[in-house]
Amino acid sequence: MSIRVITSRQLALLGGSGALLLGASGCGAVKRGENPNLIAGKQEFVAKCGACHTLARAETKGTVGPNLDAAFSASLSEGERRSAVRTVVEGQVENPNRFGVMPSGLASGATLTNIASYIAESVDRPGKDSGLLATAVQAPGAGKPAVEKAGKLEIPADSSGQLSYATNKASATAGSVTITMPNTSGVSHNIAIEAGTAGASGPGPVLAASQFVTKGAASVSLKLKPGTYTFFCQAPGHRAAGMYGTLVVK
Repeated sequence: MSIRVITSRQLALLGGSGALLLGASGCGAVKRGENPNLIAGKQEFVAKCGACHTLARAETKGTVGPNLDAAFSASLSEGERRSAVRTVVEGQVENPNRFGVMPSGLASGATLTNIASYIAESVDRPGKDSGLLATAVQAPGAGKPAVEKAGKLEIPADSSGQLSYATNKASATAGSVTITMPNTSGVSHNIAIEAGTAGASGPGPVLAASQFVTKGAASVSLKLKPGTYTFFCQAPGHRAAGMYGTLVVK
């Protein structure tokens, strides 16, 4: 998903037409008579859109498309309704730019309603989601540390579509190790290993790297000496967005 940047004038025009179509909906993004599921909207946004867009409340850091908080900030500060933001999002998903990267048919019906409503309610709002929204999606890299067994170490890509691995911590014993990265997210990832704890800044000398996979599993085999290593994804922007972790070898 890649939503185009909307100027204040464009959003104002859409906001005006949206007001005529939607009726009095106050400052929120919910249309009269509807009850969008914001929890499902957050989950679907992360899965379908987070790899391309930054949205602070969803903790996504994609850079392929515009930063959504920044894209709508000026218009919202000038008093435009959040319902207009929802209208823009729905319109762009339903009629994506044919020269852009967002595929047609990304979402429709209730799924699109939920995604657009969550974006509209969340975009350019300070703070963090609370209540059930706060736990709708697991925090990036918050899974249990991965542990090598019998020379095999599994570090899955985040299944929800976030630019992260399921965990940002792993451990192994020195010697030959095969590191496998299952990926069910639908976003193309790989896993690479470098010496040291370069973190997000990288890159250091790459010791080994797997192929990229969108659905399936990628693996890499190498011999590791005792020390600290960084595992990370080499897709453009993924490491900077947080797709890396620390591997301790003893």
